[in-house]
Amino acid sequence: MQVHLVDGTYELFRAFYGAPKTSAPGGAEVGAVRGIARSMLSLLRNEGATHVAVAFDHVVESFRNDLFEGYKTGEGIDPEILGQFHLAERIVRALGMVVWSMVEFEADDALATGAALYAADERVERVLVCSPDKDLAQCVRGTRVVGVDRRRGRIVDEAAVVERFGVSPDSIPDWLALVGDSADGIPGIPRWGERSTSAVLGHYGRIEKIPDDARAWDVTVRGATTLADNLNTRRSEAALYRSLATLRTDVPLEEGVDDLEWKGALRDEIEDLCKALGDESLPQRIQRWR
Repeated sequence: MQVHLVDGTYELFRAFYGAPKTSAPGGAEVGAVRGIARSMLSLLRNEGATHVAVAFDHVVESFRNDLFEGYKTGEGIDPEILGQFHLAERIVRALGMVVWSMVEFEADDALATGAALYAADERVERVLVCSPDKDLAQCVRGTRVVGVDRRRGRIVDEAAVVERFGVSPDSIPDWLALVGDSADGIPGIPRWGERSTSAVLGHYGRIEKIPDDARAWDVTVRGATTLADNLNTRRSEAALYRSLATLRTDVPLEEGVDDLEWKGALRDEIEDLCKALGDESLPQRIQRWR
């Protein structure tokens, strides 16, 4: 069997910016909710998913906000999309899929935990982490745990991670710590761009293994002295940024592999939600009911 682990937060944003805006009978914007419902049905119908879990950021902030004041918050997010998170979780759950609603942790932490957990089950042939988020590249393991960019129809295995970032999946948190990640509010270390970071980390693997003195580096990088000086004065910051970028694999998930099997949608829940959404055509797209 294969296990599909879906970044529900990303899917909701993708639907919000990619699907037509639509108002429910009560006037609320629900276009993204309707869009994610169709996306999940497409995953089942067209992409062969049989065992599925979908993770959402039930609240935008997490334990990382306590570690770093500059970490991402809900500030600046369109209220029309924030207002659809709860309905999105409800519709995906009504479709019969396992939903992980993250509060203390983030959706990415749940996906990372699930990837490690289910890959350890010998019955699982492959775990597909459905998200283009570069943070999740650290979950990739050979061809057994892979990333999936559903919009582009692209599979990202370990070789693809190395090709894109110049480092192995284990070094992705270090890479993000040095380069930074504006989406998560991680500023990175000055002058450490993607090319220089890939070259240095591609050789040393971890930040703490990079020598203080650039003259001792076994890799040639333009501006090495400045890079080394900037890192040396900010090693504690780099360690914090790596901690922020490292996904947790200890989220308390209750479901085993068998619990992820899709057995059909919940008719009563779907019909009630579709009336509230003004989406009477959705039930016609569902091929199996419980």
